Amino acid sequence: MDRYPPIADHGLVGDLQTAALVTSQGVIDWFAAPRFDSPSVFAALLDHDDGGYFRLAPDHPEGTWRQLYYPDSAAVVTRFMSPDGVGEIIDHMPVQPGPTATDRHRLVRVVRAVRGTVRFRLECRPRFDYARATHELDLTPRTATFRAPGMTAYLQGGIPFERDGQDVRGTITLNGGESTAVVFTVCAPGGAAPPPPTTEQITEELWKNIDFWHTWVRTSRYHGRWTEIVHRSAITLKLLTYAPTGAPVAAATMGLPEQVGGERNWDYRYTWVRDGSLSVRALLDLGFVEEATRFTHWLGDRLAAHDGPDGEPLQIMYRVDGDPHLTEEILDHLEGYRGSSPVRAGNAAADQLQLDIYGEALYALAEGRQVGEQAGYHGWKGLAATLNWLADSWDRPDEGIWETRGGRKDFTYSRVMCWAAFDRGIKLAHEFSRPADTALWTRARDAILEQVMERGWNDKEQALVQHYGGDVLDASLLLAPRVGFLSPRSPGWLNTLDAMDRVLVSDSLVYRYDPEASPDGLRGSEGTFSLCTFLYVDALARAGRLTQARYTFEKMQTYANHVGLFAEEIGPSGEQLGNFPQAFTHLSLITAATTLDGALDRHAA
Repeated sequence: MDRYPPIADHGLVGDLQTAALVTSQGVIDWFAAPRFDSPSVFAALLDHDDGGYFRLAPDHPEGTWRQLYYPDSAAVVTRFMSPDGVGEIIDHMPVQPGPTATDRHRLVRVVRAVRGTVRFRLECRPRFDYARATHELDLTPRTATFRAPGMTAYLQGGIPFERDGQDVRGTITLNGGESTAVVFTVCAPGGAAPPPPTTEQITEELWKNIDFWHTWVRTSRYHGRWTEIVHRSAITLKLLTYAPTGAPVAAATMGLPEQVGGERNWDYRYTWVRDGSLSVRALLDLGFVEEATRFTHWLGDRLAAHDGPDGEPLQIMYRVDGDPHLTEEILDHLEGYRGSSPVRAGNAAADQLQLDIYGEALYALAEGRQVGEQAGYHGWKGLAATLNWLADSWDRPDEGIWETRGGRKDFTYSRVMCWAAFDRGIKLAHEFSRPADTALWTRARDAILEQVMERGWNDKEQALVQHYGGDVLDASLLLAPRVGFLSPRSPGWLNTLDAMDRVLVSDSLVYRYDPEASPDGLRGSEGTFSLCTFLYVDALARAGRLTQARYTFEKMQTYANHVGLFAEEIGPSGEQLGNFPQAFTHLSLITAATTLDGALDRHAA
């Protein structure tokens, strides 16, 4: 296999508690268990030699590979075409029943010869605990048992297994129409081996899984111009959501670089208040009320816990179960993707002060309450107490939305979202007749608006800028018209949009800011942010610039990978960079599509 495939050369499978990546050549090179944020079992994506992988592919030196999703599902189909025959591998993870967390998870790999004769080769080389733990292998012809500290794994199926040290390999030749399967199961130490899989069971399970996704997608009320890519993004968001709590992770992976060879390599397998909150509107726009409501309940629990650093009501990110402890460590035994080091597990940015999260949180709760349950009395009291605290705390420098490590500043976006927090709080208090110091909140809201327009506006650029006293533009402010801070067609906003177009936009792709003009404490550069490009489409559509918005949106689709997935960034040669797939990118795609659809429909009418 390629030493390091492109980041985009993967499909995603998952069971709503964890996920795995499979390359277009049949290699699972990332899988963590039993949760998204658990240590890895396969991590060749971060260290080809030592990270571990699970390869199942035709044993043929030449051929053409193709990969797709079974339509409207989370089953990845990898196809191989050669002069001797056509082979196919279908990868999926059976969805865990109910919302209960479990330590048992299964990767199912169905393999068949479509026509001709195809010889398949299997290599299973797990490396537990980020490749820090050793394991022992017990082997029978049809079952391999891998025992490691903290975990037991079983490999079972219809391919005869051979020992390769403490790993497993095997081959099988199939003729047209013949098929078999292998199943990789992880569980707690000493967990019982599953019953040997049968062809009937595997087939039934595959179609049951596909039917689960078909049933879920059918509840979508989106019937716009971009149904396929919107539904693929919705499935991706669902795959990245931890079912036992309803909390979405930012991405399935850790350590993938924003610049190959650079140090911007973060762990994104956690739940950001910001990302999750903004996903609520996207989910509601598609009609996925249950998913949106479950996250607002999770968010309400975080507000009630009041366990942010230094007495803050919220922390910027949590583990999927709400645990606020995300200690960052460097895994210096892993070389990193194509030598991109350090590889970090955990995320030290959890301790940062980012005041914008209160705006996103209130935005989510306000949107969610339109269709969900109203907050109970105690829930409302906690929310009101948070806004009372924010009234005394909003006017402080912070680290900002991009989690820079170059010191705190008066970030304009943070102030805009604090304005949104008070604006939504006031509206909720009036709508549901709840007790609140709305006079205090109104004074804070109005003071923020006046301060931003006086200190966040740069006369030279004729635009709102990244932080007070500076002249750097920042794409995060594309959210200002969406939350109502400025009218999307007001002269001040249109001037800001024009300035961003001049400085931040490159062939329709949008940089979040210029790190050379505004040092962020890190070495190296980065690509354009796909999130920001979709926010740009949203802002253009709201501003009435529909031709530009639609062309930008359509052009952005050419940067999706072969199965419709996006990482965090687009590099200078059009390659995808950063952790993969990125939930924030996919939720902003949904937002852009629904906004643009609505604007185009109104224009046509």
